[in-house]
Amino acid sequence: MKTLIKNATIINEGLNFKGSVLIDGEFIERVYPYRLPENKEFDSAKIIDAKGLILMPGVIDDQVHFREPGLTHKGDVTTESRAAVAGGITTYMEMPNTQPQTITQELLEEKYRRASEVSAANYSFYMGVTNDNLNEVLKTDPKRVCGIKVFMGASTGNMLVDNEDTLSGLFKSAPTIIAAHCEDEPTIKANTERVRNKYGDHIPISAHSRIRSAEACFLSSSKAVRLASKFGTRLHILHLSTEKEMSLLTAGKVEDKRITAEVCVHHLWFDDRAYIDKGTKIKWNPAIKTVNDRLALWEALLDNKIDIIATDHAPHTLEEKERPYLEAPSGGPLVQHSLVAMLQLSSRGFLTKEKVVEKMCHAPARLFQIDRRGFIRENYYADLVLVDPNQSWIVNSGNILYKCGWSPFEKEGFDHKVTHTFVNGELVYEKGKLNEDVRGRRVCFNR
Repeated sequence: MKTLIKNATIINEGLNFKGSVLIDGEFIERVYPYRLPENKEFDSAKIIDAKGLILMPGVIDDQVHFREPGLTHKGDVTTESRAAVAGGITTYMEMPNTQPQTITQELLEEKYRRASEVSAANYSFYMGVTNDNLNEVLKTDPKRVCGIKVFMGASTGNMLVDNEDTLSGLFKSAPTIIAAHCEDEPTIKANTERVRNKYGDHIPISAHSRIRSAEACFLSSSKAVRLASKFGTRLHILHLSTEKEMSLLTAGKVEDKRITAEVCVHHLWFDDRAYIDKGTKIKWNPAIKTVNDRLALWEALLDNKIDIIATDHAPHTLEEKERPYLEAPSGGPLVQHSLVAMLQLSSRGFLTKEKVVEKMCHAPARLFQIDRRGFIRENYYADLVLVDPNQSWIVNSGNILYKCGWSPFEKEGFDHKVTHTFVNGELVYEKGKLNEDVRGRRVCFNR
């Protein structure tokens, strides 16, 4: 059966207009701007009257940690992909710091097999780099794998790559995009010792941004940029957090760049003043930093120096997060709330809704050269989201879908609510109800 979404406010490719979209199977068959023509074909279609709702492409999140395999007490592909579609995310790219780490082609394909069985959203998985697996990394198929993830700084599930020969070999010969976590480990260790000398083992969370400092970020990011510039590598710098790093970036169209950048929702929403109320719930790597850093990120995003908004969704149990600073892990859950948070900031005047769609849907599709996703276009996959811009609600334990059961946005009120999410033309989420039978697809890349 075909599905007709009619009378929506469509936001797509910089335009905002009234229109309708006809879905046939997996694909968008027709886009009708403004007036819907008379057509007997519509009589047999399922009709969704989207009057008063926003219709946009599904969000593509280029950085998530769904914790499977090995860390499934925190989250898993089933639970977190369902939270993602409830938040309007139709495609995600998942990271390799699981247990075991995704550092062989066989382990990588095992993740794809598992996702095909249980994922509610479309998916891709990064190949992970260690100091010792370069030959395995270079086997990565650029048409079937989103990218290669390198930790140039230690984080959860330590995969730090600090061997200079490995880094040079990687940047010289990588067959596809390198996505880099950039923090300088010696600087972080030195900062930790200085703070520990002052506080002992009772380090306050407010010290996190001084330990994982702006200098630590810049030293590592600038090193990645130097390597990429030397070898002509396609580099994507993840979760930028500092004003200083903005000097490494250039403005322009994402598809024209060899070096691109991502910012995460939490670095746009919070600054270090929020540690007082949120504590270790907003402990992330890289750290949330100063007001000036946050404002610089916003400026770079609006000037198109920063290309993508993502989540770095990384759940931990509440018990883990409430441990003392040195024991509390970094990361937090975000996929269910990232789109509505950015639309809320749009309502507050930080950016337009068109810009939200550009940075969360179009730009990831262009940057990763994803096949027929990220846009409302005829003959593209029908990955679509309907949002009610006038439905107020409050995040609480009763409506959180993450396996970990908590959110850094708890008690936050939002004026936008995702009402429907389509994945490959199938309605997977509708007004709070999940269709548990829908499965996403492995995305492919036009490289």
